[in-house]
Amino acid sequence: MLALATVGFAVNFWAWALLSPLGPRFKDGLGLSSFEQSLLVAVPVVVGSLGRIPVGALTDRFGGRIMFPIVSAVTIVPVLYLGLAGHSSLTALLIGGFFLGIGGTAFAVGVPFVNAWFPPERRGLAIGVFGAGMGGTAISALTTVKLVDANSMSTPFLITAAVLAVYAMAAALLLRDAPSRTVPTDPLAHRLAATARLSITWQASALYAVAFGGYVAFSVYLPTYLKTGYGLTQADAANRMAGFVLLAVAMRPIGGWLSDRVGPVRVLAGSLAVIVAGAVVQSFSPALAPVGTIAFLAMAGALGAGSGATFALVALRTPANQVGSVTGVVGAAGGLGGFLPPLVMGSLYGEYGTYAAGLALLAIVAAAALVFTLTRVRGAAEGGKGEPRAGGRREHRAAGTTT
Repeated sequence: MLALATVGFAVNFWAWALLSPLGPRFKDGLGLSSFEQSLLVAVPVVVGSLGRIPVGALTDRFGGRIMFPIVSAVTIVPVLYLGLAGHSSLTALLIGGFFLGIGGTAFAVGVPFVNAWFPPERRGLAIGVFGAGMGGTAISALTTVKLVDANSMSTPFLITAAVLAVYAMAAALLLRDAPSRTVPTDPLAHRLAATARLSITWQASALYAVAFGGYVAFSVYLPTYLKTGYGLTQADAANRMAGFVLLAVAMRPIGGWLSDRVGPVRVLAGSLAVIVAGAVVQSFSPALAPVGTIAFLAMAGALGAGSGATFALVALRTPANQVGSVTGVVGAAGGLGGFLPPLVMGSLYGEYGTYAAGLALLAIVAAAALVFTLTRVRGAAEGGKGEPRAGGRREHRAAGTTT
């Protein structure tokens, strides 16, 4: 079940990231401004992020066995639209990108699905392994431009649609929800309100907005950054972005595994410290070899580990029947954290001709998150704040329920 969920996450994220590698091509071919190009690659991110809130709550109610095939099948529609007709104008691309965001909601399906299959002491690693499915963005980075160059604009979209169709059918036939899965009976609005009253929801959201948001921002904007800031070719920039993504993906389960052993707060603190250092170094626009490359790879590893540690924290501190709802909100925050930076970077570069200010802002935000982790998050993790550990049974007064 973990393997099937991870594959599903990767396939849907592959679809979700199809526009990013083609951003520079659309900019040149359609005469887009830096802001318009940033908006193009950011729209699927924000839609996929906000969509995780209702999809996560629906997964709590109906389970991953139903939701995974539905999300995968629905994502086929915008993929085919973009490949066959929706790439001729900015308006058409924005419409297709809006609905392409549905693929990004698969994350909110997989986390509660996987969480229910594992005991609390193994959930950090299990969810970290599932989170490695974000490597679907690397598949897109490595293949999309090459397929377009070798064949046509429609080729990568048609291939991705076919893979989504195969997965949707396989998931419908093979996926099974955990026998011990807790099914909530309260109405959706009541469950979302209860989720909003959990402190872990907002603490994890803030941290995930930095960790996963930073990963998403780099994965969609790094090709443009490298092409504009360092004069790399589109193919070279896409390949380097794929390396960034692959390292972040590899570090996500490691972050979850370390969290099972030394605690998610320590892993988060270490990750955020590395992000601060890497962003400060890169804000001075050093030579790409070796200093810039080292800075970016260090941030990639830290962003991946921090993302894994955030959901290890969620798995430990969230009531079992609210994991999907909390995941939806936290996942939305992470995606929204990746929506704004490309727009900011594009606007700042258009105004000042440099990316230094954008990277300095990243360093400041990561430093604030580090202080928050070492104070509020650590205090809540050590004191419990009245919230039960997943799998336990304690009166949860904030939500007014027994879990």
